[in-house]
Amino acid sequence: MPHCIIEHSAGLDSDQLVSEVFTAALNSGLFEEDGSDIKVRALSYGSYLTGPQKSAFIHVELKILSGRTLEQRSHLSSTVVAQLRALGFSGTSITVEVVEMERGSYGKAIV
Repeated sequence: MPHCIIEHSAGLDSDQLVSEVFTAALNSGLFEEDGSDIKVRALSYGSYLTGPQKSAFIHVELKILSGRTLEQRSHLSSTVVAQLRALGFSGTSITVEVVEMERGSYGKAIV
């Protein structure tokens, strides 16, 4: 049930990034086999700095329910980084962060 939130510099293709992050989360083997529990969205930024200049970036925050091992979280992060690196960007910073959501306080409703 990850919530995958992609923040990236303008000029990168949001739809392509959403598709690649979805594929990586699916290929991690940590979620439903059909990907029905994977949610991915992207935000493009036109105003930003990466250090003292403006360089392309991709940052992915993967919010998952608590209870996964450090090894599983690391595997997820590595899988997403590898999937994005395979796109062949040059001079683009790619970062991935796995954030645990506390199961006891997480709420969900499908209406």
